[in-house]
Amino acid sequence: MSYIALDNYQRKWIFTHQSMPVPQEDLAQIKPMEPARAAQLWKEQISPQSPDSERFSSSDWPEKPSNWRQSVSWMDEWESDHDSLPEAILTAIDWQDDVTIYFCYEKYNIIETKWSVFKKHWKNFLFYDDGPILIGRRRSEALWFDSKGQVKIGHRS
Repeated sequence: MSYIALDNYQRKWIFTHQSMPVPQEDLAQIKPMEPARAAQLWKEQISPQSPDSERFSSSDWPEKPSNWRQSVSWMDEWESDHDSLPEAILTAIDWQDDVTIYFCYEKYNIIETKWSVFKKHWKNFLFYDDGPILIGRRRSEALWFDSKGQVKIGHRS
């Protein structure tokens, strides 16, 4: 796969911000994809025609209500002093720590990492909360975060 060096990633600051710095060993596992590779993954896994979550069509799987079984608040936990993901997410997404995940901000901006890294540093990833979708490699479960502090929990079809 093709990645951008984290030092060259336009949103690097979300992982190095002084209030929530990510340790070096975890930074090494945060891999922003080159735009062409991100676009390919987005087209194959998220939407063949929509560039971001605000412009999904009714034929895109995230727009189908049947794919989502619940919606819970993530904002309260994000603003708290607790580091763990909301319990509803941890209950719904029962993946091993080494599962590769894709945190998809939009068509040309996707980060690959491990589930363990995302769980530890999810607050950093959500500095930008404009509709990102989290999917796992060879997994059907999905999370769709919104800027109002809610996350939809469900499955991709």
